Amino acid sequence: MSSPQSDRSDRSVRSTTPKTLRPSGGYRKLRSFRAATVIYDATVSFCERFLDQRSRTVDQMVQAARSGRQNIAEGSRASATSSQTELRLVNVARASLDELLLDYEDFLRQRGQAQWAKDAPQAQAVRAVARRLDRTDPTDPSDPTDRSDSDLYAPWLTHPDPAVVANAIICLIHQANYLLDRQIAALERSFIHEGGYSERLAAARIEERRHQVHPLGRPRYKPPVRSEPPVKPEGPVPLCPHCGQLMRWRIARKGARAGEPFWGCPGYPACRGTRPASGSDRSDRSDGSDRSDRQSLLNPKRGSP
Repeated sequence: MSSPQSDRSDRSVRSTTPKTLRPSGGYRKLRSFRAATVIYDATVSFCERFLDQRSRTVDQMVQAARSGRQNIAEGSRASATSSQTELRLVNVARASLDELLLDYEDFLRQRGQAQWAKDAPQAQAVRAVARRLDRTDPTDPSDPTDRSDSDLYAPWLTHPDPAVVANAIICLIHQANYLLDRQIAALERSFIHEGGYSERLAAARIEERRHQVHPLGRPRYKPPVRSEPPVKPEGPVPLCPHCGQLMRWRIARKGARAGEPFWGCPGYPACRGTRPASGSDRSDRSDGSDRSDRQSLLNPKRGSP
């Protein structure tokens, strides 16, 4: 059990950790993790007491119990950067406990021992312990990795009859699987309603860009392209100021004017003539040559010798 000083140091480290987009950790308070911890410890003890240590089954059962516990913790830590990784690891934990469940059922069947029914008095007594744990104070600063949970199940887990121990652990696995199913469903709902880490990161970046200012005083960020395209104005189609072709109605896809309509030359990229969507005769050409051409057409005497 950790000392109060170590608990305070852990809290101080957590308090100085920068805030992330998605919360992570906190798995020690999960009922699924606490149940998986009891199952892991009980499986190690069960294998030492009732199985031949040279049997391959011992290693398989211990590893399955360990996987059920460790993947819950790893998934909780990975939740800060990947919702999909968290979901995958929690599902791995669920599958590992299913594998362990089959091992205990095989143990009883192969030895001719009966498995407790769901409504059997012994099974109901084991499930009642979990209901008492649900009413405990989750803010208790004591170390959650101590054996307090296992001690509550000691009358069954330390019983000399291996059938009693196996049945009790089967009850615990069913409870852990139920909790993991609820946890997986909650993670899926959160992913659907709130998105994954990449989506939240992109949204946070866009929000940050809204508050940034360009060195020239213009906002760095322009709103995304409107969902409904602008309506093409009625009237005659203008001619390209460079090549004289009938222009086409276009929408800017990128750049500072993304989402804005304009008239573009059909000869692009050979011809880069454009006109504003308002129908004005002014061109966006930066060199101003088209402006001087129009002025000469409007004022034929200007500039003549």
